[in-house]
Amino acid sequence: MTEAFDLSDSYCSLRPQFAEVREACIVAVAQRFRCFDGIKGFPVSQNFLHGQQFANVGENGQLAQGLFKYNQFMKPILALETSTATCGVAVYSHEDGQELLFYREIEGVGGHARNILPLVDEVLQQAGIGRSDLRAVVFGQGPGGFTGVRLGCSVAQGLGYALGIPLVQVGELDALAHSDSASAVQGIRIAALDARMKEIYLAVYGPQSTAVPYCPAGRQLQAPVLMRAQDCEKFISDRLSYWLRAAGEFLDVTLVGEGWELVDRDSLSARLQSLCPGMRMRKSQGSGIAHVADVARLGYQLLQNGMTVDPAAALPLYLRDKVAFTTDERAQGLGGNPQAEMKNDVLVLPMAEQDLAEVIEIERQSQAFPWSEKNFRDSFAAGCPAWVLRKAGQMVGFCVCLVSPDEVHVLLIAVAPGFRRQGYGTLLFQQVMLLAQQCGALRILLEVRHSNEKALAFYREMGFEQIGLRRGYYPAAHGVREDACVMAKPLHVEQESHA
Repeated sequence: MTEAFDLSDSYCSLRPQFAEVREACIVAVAQRFRCFDGIKGFPVSQNFLHGQQFANVGENGQLAQGLFKYNQFMKPILALETSTATCGVAVYSHEDGQELLFYREIEGVGGHARNILPLVDEVLQQAGIGRSDLRAVVFGQGPGGFTGVRLGCSVAQGLGYALGIPLVQVGELDALAHSDSASAVQGIRIAALDARMKEIYLAVYGPQSTAVPYCPAGRQLQAPVLMRAQDCEKFISDRLSYWLRAAGEFLDVTLVGEGWELVDRDSLSARLQSLCPGMRMRKSQGSGIAHVADVARLGYQLLQNGMTVDPAAALPLYLRDKVAFTTDERAQGLGGNPQAEMKNDVLVLPMAEQDLAEVIEIERQSQAFPWSEKNFRDSFAAGCPAWVLRKAGQMVGFCVCLVSPDEVHVLLIAVAPGFRRQGYGTLLFQQVMLLAQQCGALRILLEVRHSNEKALAFYREMGFEQIGLRRGYYPAAHGVREDACVMAKPLHVEQESHA
């Protein structure tokens, strides 16, 4: 076992340099778990961020008799949750219908850096296992508290390097929607967390489906978004009918999470009932936040589905671009804290079967050899994430992707001819980027015709680089074939952002 260890100094001494402070925390954890031998002079920025592997020289944990009896496929996971006011650690396994869970949580806004590693030691001891018995490390990815989100990711990375095991990223809103109190409900679940400053984090989920391995919580009808609490009613009312039709026949709406305490739910219910007669809205009776047991259970399912990331590729999930105005901005009368901007004129919505006629028309206008209706229906059945853009009700673009454990592949992206070069393609790519970060993808991949110079220029502006050429990939006129440029955008470098 490791000695009691306080990460506060390692984590907070470099607070202004966000990337550096995470590196310091990762190395401190790895040192404590004896991952690096002779760590003096270790060039973190060059070796760690490029995924170099290091030898695991940690102690061998011994399995306590009578607590766990694993075969090689039943090794448990270690789960960390630090993004809320509750710091939690769990050891979890679920095989052959048997759930095994050991966990400890400490409530309090501060002290996560001081408590996290002692909690790891305590829960491992409680479970009667050693470090080498672990299969993966799961961590709450965010969104949430700025320091806590970074801490959880950093500690998970240090442990992953020390033990030579993969990580699993779990979104806080995903875990909340997947919690015991919410997962059994029919219809859609709207999860909301308090983001402070009178704002909320919000995401929407459809019924759970085995066709969506990257999101066992259910098809994500609305990706996580930050908004002012006062904008929530309009945001939902503008989109509810589209969410419900994408979710199927159900008219039930369940509100999950502490964020709903900031919203006038009576007003929201009345407005939604007027828009969707017969709709039933209720508030979940859960605790309102994602606990470490929720993170562990969802993380284990993601692990079973192969959705792991290398420690070098793990990243926190941030939605807030800034948490305070600068001195100059305040001098201009902008107040204390910025508010999220709402852009309700364009809706990013989940693609539904009812959209297919409009989608196919845009596809036909955009491609010489377009996808058929069967191609689109097959993508639905395969659980491919897909979105449409609507402006004043009119569809202006769409995108279809394919998710694998290491990458997100853009299968189709198109904007209607009358709406091109107006930023709509960029809006669609923002959804792809968010999906890739949630899934822990290392890159976004796509193909484009070698002759399509405008598309090539657009993708280069979006940060894509050509990595290969596929000969004769596309059909062309007169029975010939056209080469495809294979382009990729790497995603493993953390952006300087604020939780």
